[in-house]
Amino acid sequence: MVDCEFCKIVAGDAPSSVVYQNDRTLAMMTLRPMIRGHILVIPKKHAASLSEMEYKTGGELFEAGMKIAEALRASEIESEGINFWLADGEAAGQEVFHVHLHVLPRSETDEVRLEGPRLDLDRSEMDSDAEIIKEQLNENKHEF
Repeated sequence: MVDCEFCKIVAGDAPSSVVYQNDRTLAMMTLRPMIRGHILVIPKKHAASLSEMEYKTGGELFEAGMKIAEALRASEIESEGINFWLADGEAAGQEVFHVHLHVLPRSETDEVRLEGPRLDLDRSEMDSDAEIIKEQLNENKHEF
């Protein structure tokens, strides 16, 4: 995609600090890190949203994220814990419309906050929502 910054990086037309790459994924330092060691893992093939990406590629993004998390924990970068975060769609906070998994090293003293308000649902509401989602999984023949 011509106007996609991540596609330009994959093509070698824009600079990046690459941490890891293989045939289908690329991991790099982000330009606007929330914390030192903040890494983005992207598919090399453009996908603006999860629905445009192959399931296998999603698994590969997560696998690369896991390897990076292990490397962060073994490194000198403070990483007592790791957050994975992926925003899919504008309403979820996605700013760059090329799928990307954030890998965030965390410590007890960092000031990064990912939490927000929580709903207080009763079991019948959760059961109802579970049925709605299961119906869509069955309709669309999603296999796990």
